Amino acid sequence: MVFRDLKRANLKVSEIGIGCEHLQGKSFDVVKSVVDFAIDHDINIFDVFMSEPDVRSNIGIALENRRDKVIIQGHIGSIWQDGQYCKSRNFDECRYFFEDLLFRLKTNYIDIGMIHYVDTADDFKKVFNGELIEYAKILKEKGIIKAIGISSHNPIVAKMAVDTGLIDVLMFSINPAYDILPEHTDIMDMFTSKVFENENLKGMNNAREELYKTCEAMNVAITVMKTLAAGTLLKKETSPFKIALTETQCINYALNRPAVASVLIGCANSSEIEEALKFEKASDKEKDYSEILSTTSKFSMRGRCMYCNHCLPCPSKIDIALVNKFLDLSKLQDSVPETVRNHYLDMENHASDCIACGSCEENCPFSVKIIERMNEAKEVFGL
Repeated sequence: MVFRDLKRANLKVSEIGIGCEHLQGKSFDVVKSVVDFAIDHDINIFDVFMSEPDVRSNIGIALENRRDKVIIQGHIGSIWQDGQYCKSRNFDECRYFFEDLLFRLKTNYIDIGMIHYVDTADDFKKVFNGELIEYAKILKEKGIIKAIGISSHNPIVAKMAVDTGLIDVLMFSINPAYDILPEHTDIMDMFTSKVFENENLKGMNNAREELYKTCEAMNVAITVMKTLAAGTLLKKETSPFKIALTETQCINYALNRPAVASVLIGCANSSEIEEALKFEKASDKEKDYSEILSTTSKFSMRGRCMYCNHCLPCPSKIDIALVNKFLDLSKLQDSVPETVRNHYLDMENHASDCIACGSCEENCPFSVKIIERMNEAKEVFGL
């Protein structure tokens, strides 16, 4: 298992994590078998947004004496009312059900306190101008949570949250289908095929691309939900690209977006975890999504680096995708952020090592003018 940094939280998480929502309604034996299998295979991050009491209790019992082996992403604002899940912004309700989460998980801390499901500008104002954000800050000060997070499906609202400087972790829906949708697409529309019939969908939405790069620049880690678009990307009949992708390709796509630390796969049993874990032993060819996406008109990314490393090998051993990522990050502000400059300078090989052989451009499925970008990076970073 590869582990990635939640830099602002000083935590390391497995790049494959578990979304626990499908454990709701399962017996304790099933829940324990999933938890056991995940831990035995070095998966250490679990997202627990569910407010239903039994699933919380079952996970807590399954984790007994092993709390230190997992990083829990627990949600603030997910409540249980009249026998069903609800989202709430009522402070007393949110506090009660967060404390209920601690009690049922048999723990005195939650690693990532995730403010639940903030998708509109009005809701953003309620959260960030109200008691909930203050509550999260107090929890962090007391060590009851180690990091403040927010979950969202809207790139504009998510970036507003990141820009406050208060957010350490963003939970966001990432896959190649959602990345081409307009920024204000309603979450329910994401699950319908009609939304993808828009002829104006020609490439990654700029708001999403800017969100990922902003998170990278601000060291805000992203944990990913909806990696498989509820399974629609895995079948030709339901994929908006009319081409089926594999689970491994979808995971690799998400992990290649800037700032992504972990992909959280919803799993109802050990077999589904095992399927996701095939990614860890997959070949580069099996992971490669670029040949499929570069041939679809809806995902036209001509001239834009997708950080897929399809351009390699480089005779000068330059990590071309990383140079391109730092170059893109340098353009987010009027001047190059010092952290970006330092990360670039720490690289073993730099754009100045490019010999302009052109092999990278021949390999690139997105027709990126790599030699031109290497020259630009050399000017920007002075090396």
